[in-house]
Amino acid sequence: MSSALAAASLILKPEGYSEGRLQTLKPIDRSGDFTFTRGSNLSATRVNSAGLIEKGRENLLTQSNQFDTTWATSSPATITGGQADKDGGTSAWKLEADVASTAYVRQFINTSSSVSTFSFYAKAGTANYTFVNCVSVTAFFDLANGVVGAISGGANVVDTSITSVAGGWYRVSLTGLGMTEQRIYTAPSNDNSVSAIGDNIYIQDAQLEAGMVATDYIETGASTVKAGILETTPRLDYSGGATEPSLLLEPSRTNVWEYSEYLEYSFASISGITTTQNTTETLSPEGLYNATKLEGVEFWSLRDFIAGTDAGTWTISCYIKAVNASSNNTFRLSVGGNNYTNNLTATSEWQRFDLTITNGGATAAGILRDTSGNDADLYIYGMQVEQGSYPTSYIPNHSGGSVTRGVDVCGDAGDVNTFNSTEGVLYTEIAALANDGTNRAIAISDGTTSNVVRFYYSTTDNRIVGNVKSVGTNSFNFNNVLTDSVNFIKIALRYKANDFKMYVNGVLVATDTSGNAPIGLNELSFDNGANNDDFYGKVKQVLTFNTALSDSDCITLTTL
Repeated sequence: MSSALAAASLILKPEGYSEGRLQTLKPIDRSGDFTFTRGSNLSATRVNSAGLIEKGRENLLTQSNQFDTTWATSSPATITGGQADKDGGTSAWKLEADVASTAYVRQFINTSSSVSTFSFYAKAGTANYTFVNCVSVTAFFDLANGVVGAISGGANVVDTSITSVAGGWYRVSLTGLGMTEQRIYTAPSNDNSVSAIGDNIYIQDAQLEAGMVATDYIETGASTVKAGILETTPRLDYSGGATEPSLLLEPSRTNVWEYSEYLEYSFASISGITTTQNTTETLSPEGLYNATKLEGVEFWSLRDFIAGTDAGTWTISCYIKAVNASSNNTFRLSVGGNNYTNNLTATSEWQRFDLTITNGGATAAGILRDTSGNDADLYIYGMQVEQGSYPTSYIPNHSGGSVTRGVDVCGDAGDVNTFNSTEGVLYTEIAALANDGTNRAIAISDGTTSNVVRFYYSTTDNRIVGNVKSVGTNSFNFNNVLTDSVNFIKIALRYKANDFKMYVNGVLVATDTSGNAPIGLNELSFDNGANNDDFYGKVKQVLTFNTALSDSDCITLTTL
């Protein structure tokens, strides 16, 4: 095994990446790296090594800790930098009233179409309160005692919080709908933003972001800054409790469930039910306090109306956990009309449940609790409704519309010096996402399908095909039947003129002693060789060899 690996011309194990590139371990000069693209928004997620959902994030404010720049200051206020900060440095700012009037700094970032969270760090000075005004929602925060004060905004208010970070500093946050600007005030009391002369507080590190809670601070300058899973980030995924990552490649999908984490928005109001957004009783699958708790009556429903959707196949999915695992925690999922699952049961651990329905057009989808018996109290996170025959990774939707995750495109690895057209081996360790009725390929090619060495999951369920072409003519073609295509397999295809062999999970499954070797091989891509039949699945490893390895090496290489 080790000698075979030493002979590899290209080695991909999904470990290293930079934005727009998936790194290979060999060639060591980086000429074998894959290019990577996905789309133009922060809609993709992955499961990280801690087993938590990881998102893309963006601080929508500019000059997030330079309050004397793009921030506007009220005329009776002074903002002074160089103050002692929460971390022992001098990056905090003093906001002070010059006359008996309102003293504030503000930015004008309109996030009225989405759920957004505005946060910053604050410490009491001569004033003990800060007043946060985002137009549609406002709140006072007591910086002497660390409690939230008076709140206004009605249904636009989603959540407020104040968290101690020691040294008298707190992180305050306000989450709401319809926010059109962000103001930070000094305040003398819980209900008055008019400060006396000299009233001041200390502030630093402001952030405005889409979502239900404040996440780790992202410093910005003249432009906004993103972090986490970006538009060009290859997703190294640890789903299912995996101890090593696989590269996750998915088709484009659209989540049409509005406000996928703000579930109170889509809750069908019924007497006796209690909805708690951002419950602090349990961490969500994201590792934050942004799950929803539903408790109360025997019958309730959580639903979203999906207007104007096409007929076809739709899948609903969500994460659910029981509040009390000993209770009768049964529920059903539905998509369109009376299409329901049988009773499902929540446990004390987060699980993702899903239902796929093919019908004349999904008009509504949701979760229902209508089984006779005890009340069902559940935690819920991450609602998703997408058109397709299986659930894909979670697509956060913080708006009243829909959100689309672009297709993962990974390819163009290596060049003519990386591959040997005369003889060699293509090896992969892969799993399909589902039997979805499409061809999904991995290929070494000349940029066309005329000269190619490739594997592909075929349109037939549970079938993997090995194929070699030379100048447009099949030299080798074999269909191998799998137990289940979603299980990982190790597969190798050996090619050489009049000597072709295919191995699956340590077994030689096909031999062909007639045919020509391809010519002009110069790239490796997750497609059919000509930018079609994109590979959708999970990839643990890809190796290429420039010699036709022995039977024993190929068997060892592919043994599970």
